[in-house]
Amino acid sequence: MDLQLKNKFLEKWRKYFGNSPLPITFFYSDKEFADAKKVIPKKGWSCIIAELAKVRNGESLSYNADAVICGGGKRYLGFSKGMRPDFEFFLSCGIPDKMEGERYKQTPEIVLETQKHLNIPDAYGKNIVFKRWDMLTEDDDPEVVIFFAKPDVLSGLFTLANFDTVEPNSVFTPFSSGCGSIIHYPYLEIEKSQPKAVIGMFDVSARPFVQKNTLTFALPMKRFEQLIENMDESFLITHSWEIVKKRIDYDKD
Repeated sequence: MDLQLKNKFLEKWRKYFGNSPLPITFFYSDKEFADAKKVIPKKGWSCIIAELAKVRNGESLSYNADAVICGGGKRYLGFSKGMRPDFEFFLSCGIPDKMEGERYKQTPEIVLETQKHLNIPDAYGKNIVFKRWDMLTEDDDPEVVIFFAKPDVLSGLFTLANFDTVEPNSVFTPFSSGCGSIIHYPYLEIEKSQPKAVIGMFDVSARPFVQKNTLTFALPMKRFEQLIENMDESFLITHSWEIVKKRIDYDKD
């Protein structure tokens, strides 16, 4: 990690977004990191979105395939390509006397068609490491940056992501699980010539694990570097943003 870039963003973030929460990052690696706690597999079910609250509070975490309990999480993190049995019923109408459906899709057939559009990559390392931005060291190589943001902050990030492009859909919102929206989809953007940002955390099952009035904004590191460079010449220096920033500074909810 370029420490000059790290510090440059910290300075600009406080200047334009006040005390808004810092983003978290992740990267894959075959190495173990002494400053990242290795997550031990839990008994029963757990959601990685809930566990990432620790990262947002400054604790760095490292997961291998065994540490991710949720089947969907294991899949969207690249540790498995399989689906749970009868997944198409689980996501839709369920099976009477056997399985309650989440009813996120109207029919099992729609679920199966949706899955055809998914491209699940292999994990590019034995571990996936999550660190908050200010916890990064020169030994780290963040691949994706993830903000958990309230509407005013989200509006700033969204507008900044549109500042230097003619593409009207440079930010998109795919139907996805919570972990899919912050890990899977932004990770797929890394290799693209014009990577997009992803707004997410609309997953009703994941909503209880984040604060109300909070969504996510995730993008590849190489795209994020461009946003950092553009901050000082963007709308962030205008009176319009100054008005919004004052509301961000006084927002206690």
